[in-house]
Amino acid sequence: MKQLPEPGKPEEARLPVRYEYVEVPAPETGAEPEGPTLLDYWRILKRHKGTLALFALSGVAAAILFSLPQTPVYQAKMTLEILNLNENVLNRRQLEPTEAPAGSPELDIRTQVRILQSEALVERVLSKVGNEQAAEEAGGRGRVSAWREALGLKPPAEPGPQARVSRALGNLKAQVLPQTRLVEVKFDSTDPEAAAKFLNVLAAEFIEQNLEVRWETTQKTGEWLTRQLQELKIKLERAEDELQRYARTAGLMFTAEKDNVAEEKLRQLQEELSKAQADRVAKQARYEQARAAPPETLPEILEDSTLASQSSRLTDLRRELAELETTLTASHPKVRKVQAQITALENSFERQRRNVLERIRNEFEAAERRERLLARDYEAQSKVVSDQAARAVHYNILKREVDTQRSLYEAMLQRVKEYGIASAMQASNVRVVDKAKPPHFPYKPNYPLNSALGLMLGLMLGVGFVLIRERADRTIQAPGEVSLWLDAPELGVIPCAHRHSGLLGYCRHRRGKEEGGKRPEGKTGLEVELATANRSGALLAESFRATLTSILFSSKNGHAPKVLVFTSPNPREGKTSMVSNLGLALAEIHRRVLLVDADLRKPRLHEIFDVPNDYGLGDLLSGETPPEGREGAIVETSHPGLFVAPAGKQAAGSAANLLYSPRFAEFLAKAREEFDAVLIDTPPMLTMPDARVAGRLSDGVVLVVRSRQTTREMAQAAAQKLAEDGTVIVGTVLNDWDPKASSGGYYGYHRGYYYRPYYHYQRGSGE
Repeated sequence: MKQLPEPGKPEEARLPVRYEYVEVPAPETGAEPEGPTLLDYWRILKRHKGTLALFALSGVAAAILFSLPQTPVYQAKMTLEILNLNENVLNRRQLEPTEAPAGSPELDIRTQVRILQSEALVERVLSKVGNEQAAEEAGGRGRVSAWREALGLKPPAEPGPQARVSRALGNLKAQVLPQTRLVEVKFDSTDPEAAAKFLNVLAAEFIEQNLEVRWETTQKTGEWLTRQLQELKIKLERAEDELQRYARTAGLMFTAEKDNVAEEKLRQLQEELSKAQADRVAKQARYEQARAAPPETLPEILEDSTLASQSSRLTDLRRELAELETTLTASHPKVRKVQAQITALENSFERQRRNVLERIRNEFEAAERRERLLARDYEAQSKVVSDQAARAVHYNILKREVDTQRSLYEAMLQRVKEYGIASAMQASNVRVVDKAKPPHFPYKPNYPLNSALGLMLGLMLGVGFVLIRERADRTIQAPGEVSLWLDAPELGVIPCAHRHSGLLGYCRHRRGKEEGGKRPEGKTGLEVELATANRSGALLAESFRATLTSILFSSKNGHAPKVLVFTSPNPREGKTSMVSNLGLALAEIHRRVLLVDADLRKPRLHEIFDVPNDYGLGDLLSGETPPEGREGAIVETSHPGLFVAPAGKQAAGSAANLLYSPRFAEFLAKAREEFDAVLIDTPPMLTMPDARVAGRLSDGVVLVVRSRQTTREMAQAAAQKLAEDGTVIVGTVLNDWDPKASSGGYYGYHRGYYYRPYYHYQRGSGE
């Protein structure tokens, strides 16, 4: 058997030969994983659906308790239509001094809604409905009064008139329906009849108030217009009197059209003078043309038939004379006769031409004389008008004043007549579309709505509580987390054995029910420590076999580690169950397996495999001789190929000292030679040194962590101690994992995860 080396010798001489293991990449110790996804949040909420249901039910219960003491409140509804008055009828808009500007119907409707909710209007309504119903119409007791009554406290004093008005305003609501001129008015009351009556009276008073306001405005405007009309009439009369008085004083005369006589005469002379000048110019041009042009070209001659015939006869005679002179002499009687006729016609034509010229000259001279006379009269009249011009300036000023006053008076008189007609047309711009009717059912308290709000609030609080608690949970919960927090591969995941699987007392939440953490009596055939043998086809047994596969494939050179130490950071994390089931799994594949119970303080392997514990490892290390019938500390179990080295009866107080003994190293060396695998069950390593001592003598350590029990810090502390000792961590095993509480698909996870180490081994080895 191999002895522990003496102090001072090299480290290689004191430690057994180690195997080389697969280096599985993993994040650095303490590296934070990525943030949770929406699917992770969904799984968290699904896992805590009981807590969420409790919060939701609590919210519903709180909403119901909140609603029970409330007095039923009824809500009556009424619809009004608010129209824009046509103020352009008879131009009335121009006479309203307080009329809103055109183009603002939306502002007008909002203004009417505010008036509908005014304090003055509510006072009128309360005075109409009567004091005996005022309190009810103001909205009932309310929550505070209801709670005071439920608690038996003294009711508050009866509210005064102003308080009733304020409460009524608080229970009155009005809103404009979008894209319409309709206004929906609501009123809350504990009496449905009172609520409907209040709204109907409110509509009547609102319409009446609008008519009153418009009537008062009309009366005031009419009175103002009448006063203005009287003042304008007086001013017009004064202006006309002043104008007439000045005209008489200045000697100004006017026609019926109020024009100045002198100016009118001057205008007439100017027109006549212009005509005379034009006539004189035309006749002068005609006269000069007649003097210079040949007689036969004058228009007067051409237009005179007698002269035209004479001219034609003269032409014929001259042609005849010319013909005669070609054959006859000048003294021939025919020639002389024709010559005499020509001379007579020429003399007659000349006389006629002179008469025409004389007539044209006479007409020209007459036009010239008339022009001179008109020019002289025009100059004289101009002097008269110039003399009156200075006096007419002031007259025109007075005349314009009279015209202005007359225009104002006539316009005002027309407005007064039109406004008088329009004022008689009193119409309201408010119409009741739907009258208020007593509601049949109360709308407060709204139990469905309050319950829904309570449910939503409860769910929100529940979600917040679950997420905060989940965030504060530092335990390792799901597969893969160990690799994120420790620099070690995850060899396997052992699921939680639920009650329906027949493995009682294994799950964390069920084991806590066992008294003192002990196994229940009479259940030895159903222990999870023997699940691999008793339930070989179950998924729990398959998970142990998958973990064993990861361990067997964890070396580089193809040689699996023989001596393995199983430990955990804290007690009750499944080390013994792991050792027993892995031993059974190794025995199933025809390996000689030795299970060493190195937990000398609380040994359990002898109970699991039902072997005697009268002599064991502790006795061997203490130098005790085996009892009669025993050859040593190793006992064969009822399972072929599986042997157990129980702890023995040696006192637990010297357990650590016994493991430091050279006999322990010799024992392991001999076991390495005789068995295919040696699995050592040790106490928790954070509180006891046994696992660290045994780990230095083994091929490696398997760290077992329990889901939702082992914290990240504890697992990191255990791994850190092993790393400081130079002990090889073969890997970790997540024990007691509840698939339903962590994520989806239990079977899908097992199919995809438990054979992953095998595939990883083949890829790594190149097979």
